[in-house]
Amino acid sequence: MSTPPMRNGSRNLSSPPPTPPHIRRSPGSQVPPPSPSRATIDTQYSDRLMSPMRRSTDGSQTSFSSPSSSLNSSLNTSLNTSLEYSDRFIPSRTHSNFSHNSNLAENASSNSNNSNSNTNHQPSNTAAHPPDPPVQQNTSALLNVLLKSELLENGQTKDEEGNMMRFKSPREDAQENATKGFVSLSPIGSNSHRLLSSPRKTMRKIPKVPFKVLDAPALQDDFYLNLVDWSALNVLAVGLGSCVYLWSACTSKVTKLCDLGPEDVVTSVSWTSRGTHLAVGTNLGETQIWEAAKCKKIRTMRGHSARVGTMSWMGHVLASGSRDRLIYLRDVRSKEPFVTKLAGHKQEVCGLKWSADESQLASGGNDNKLFIWNLQSSQPVNRFNEHTAAVKAIAWSPHQHGLLCSGGGTADRCIRFWNTLSGNSLNCIDTGSQVCNLQWSKNCNELVSTHGYSLNQIILWRYPSMTKIATLTGHTYRVLYLAMSPDGSTIVTGAGDETLRFWQVFPDSTHKSGKSTHGLLFPSSPGSVVR
Repeated sequence: MSTPPMRNGSRNLSSPPPTPPHIRRSPGSQVPPPSPSRATIDTQYSDRLMSPMRRSTDGSQTSFSSPSSSLNSSLNTSLNTSLEYSDRFIPSRTHSNFSHNSNLAENASSNSNNSNSNTNHQPSNTAAHPPDPPVQQNTSALLNVLLKSELLENGQTKDEEGNMMRFKSPREDAQENATKGFVSLSPIGSNSHRLLSSPRKTMRKIPKVPFKVLDAPALQDDFYLNLVDWSALNVLAVGLGSCVYLWSACTSKVTKLCDLGPEDVVTSVSWTSRGTHLAVGTNLGETQIWEAAKCKKIRTMRGHSARVGTMSWMGHVLASGSRDRLIYLRDVRSKEPFVTKLAGHKQEVCGLKWSADESQLASGGNDNKLFIWNLQSSQPVNRFNEHTAAVKAIAWSPHQHGLLCSGGGTADRCIRFWNTLSGNSLNCIDTGSQVCNLQWSKNCNELVSTHGYSLNQIILWRYPSMTKIATLTGHTYRVLYLAMSPDGSTIVTGAGDETLRFWQVFPDSTHKSGKSTHGLLFPSSPGSVVR
């Protein structure tokens, strides 16, 4: 088929392009492909740009549409189709501060190396320059952070998520926008403002002196007696000679409960858990039950052949220990003189305490032994023989089941901790003086101990580290008696110097819950607990 003639000097597209006159080719050389023109490039680019990739209805083939048809179809279906994204994600690195974090890491490592080299090459001067107190250290740390924030813009920053890559830019809250305003009169920046407005942990201040001192004439200086107890109704019972006095912490009213006469002496007192009845142990071996509100004796129980120096309540069951080396468990509702008799100590029983769950009874004796009893057996389930002096101080932890602490006398001077469930010894602390009493805090994991020879002091401990929180002094004789207020914040101590001293040592119930349980019987201010 012949080729039609060309008009107006145009050439056929199938024929090869003419060779420029200035290029000479050899007879066997190949013709290079033609270079695309500007119009061809623009047309191809617009085709790729405007024609989206569309799949056919069967999903197996890929077709391309012209620019005009693609544009019309995209306009028609833009409201009905959802956007499709690829699986590649490029995080926003605007607020990542990689260089800043890298510098912090390098500075920290260099500081640690410098500190190690200084400690290795420089002598210690701790004795010449004692460490600053905690309050001064906290103030210095806050000042350093504030100066960093203002001068280096390297202070407190807003807490972000723990991801290394950020998926979106953080929003600025209203408070930050307000502090960044141009009309702000604050001399410090937003970071410093946030730092200063953040809550700070306040340190608990423990007064070194008692806030109340009462005279207690004829208060005996006898290590084996227990003559002070504080009831759940905020009434303090004190045995003075042959009499028992009740002192109300709410009204400061003093009431004489009983007088045993010239032939007998009060050797121990113990309130029931409700604080309505008081057990009084005597030198003649009697155990009397008194109703405090009516000052009426309800019952007298006999059985011991020597003085009753310690007692402890468990519901309606009263445990009493005596110099006759016996422990009687008495149910005050029963007509029998005692329910169970426990024998195991070789000398006087001077310490008795029921556990918080009332399942175990701990007894300490002048034979340096500590026994653990339960109601199912008349033999001790645990025998601890590590003490080397009389064991009077006994206290069960209200925070951990089966945790018991005990203190030894002058020859021992140690506070020991026991796991009564496994029968193991946990820890031993040498206090340096006779341990007379121990008491756990109701509201925090702390305990207080009172001491006799030779320091006559009161020590507040933090458990389990057993670091000293405070040391209180004031008594001139052995601090033989200890009781705690119903709210758990105040303790009262008694000594042979015939004084009762009230100390604010523990946080009250608001320390944990944030809600005060103070009422008519539990005033909120320390000075109004007793007046």
